[in-house]
Amino acid sequence: MDSKVNSPSGHDKHDVSSRYSGNSRSRTKPKGWRAFLSPGWIISALLIVSFSYAAISMLAPWQLHKDDDIVARNEQITEAFERDVVPYAELFDASGQIPSSQEFFRVSLTGQYLPDSEVLLRLRPVDSGPAFQSLTPFELENGQIVLVNRGYESSEGTIVPEIEPAPSTPVTITGFARKNEGLPGSAPMEDSGYTQVYGISTEQSSDVTGLDLCTDYVQVAEGEPGVLTPMPLPQMDRGNHLSYGFQWIAFGIMAPLGLGYFIWAEMRERRRDKAEREQMAELNTPEPVVETPDVVETAEPPITPAASKRRSRYGDQHRNHYEKISKRDQERF
Repeated sequence: MDSKVNSPSGHDKHDVSSRYSGNSRSRTKPKGWRAFLSPGWIISALLIVSFSYAAISMLAPWQLHKDDDIVARNEQITEAFERDVVPYAELFDASGQIPSSQEFFRVSLTGQYLPDSEVLLRLRPVDSGPAFQSLTPFELENGQIVLVNRGYESSEGTIVPEIEPAPSTPVTITGFARKNEGLPGSAPMEDSGYTQVYGISTEQSSDVTGLDLCTDYVQVAEGEPGVLTPMPLPQMDRGNHLSYGFQWIAFGIMAPLGLGYFIWAEMRERRRDKAEREQMAELNTPEPVVETPDVVETAEPPITPAASKRRSRYGDQHRNHYEKISKRDQERF
């Protein structure tokens, strides 16, 4: 009968014990900087570097430039209200164009509206609500035709509200000089008896009306003839663009610092793990065993009364023949 007993898993006890013993091979971690060449660390580093570059070189300048534009616009509006109203011909050139630095300057026009050529700006939100704005050509006394924004009327969805027609008699109006917008992405459409456009483009309005309009346009001020609900001027609030720009810069700096912290923490953890492994190895190392020869202690024979009397008389120097015979008998048996 085989005396070897197998474990339930089919392996002998020696295999099971060797699997969990300290002699089993364990995966060694990469040492030094090689530990950070794994795909996870490389991808994280690339993402953080890309984010920092985009935050500092793109997102932060974008917000800071918007803040600069708002500050310049607010200063321009403030200057415009400090200036007196000037005639159209003193502010606009022969083509009806103004420099960007003179936008929102107040100007006066004398002539008459051309209500039959009115165009509606379709569904551009005003005060957070849908609205239709009236773009009506205005013919000056010298024959130039200027596109005038008469204001807006709020709407219910896409339904065109009732819009009061502009007066057809000669009038003098005051408004704000505005720069022309670019061509909109959508083509004009006809709805509810109006030609409707998606942007204030004098070039497109010239095409749909068949009139030779000046390059830039005028926004009618409140209380002037032909005005609807007057268009609000831009808010003088600076907004949060400056703080957003600084935040993007801070994010761009903090991201690499965060990566550096995690690298430092990983290195510290690896050093701690290494120290713990070395300490455990020292504790598990067996101490050397010093073998000492066994000392066989022999029992002394009992001292008889006669021997005790003899020792008291002659001392230990006297030979005891009986003791010698007793030792020999013990060795024999």
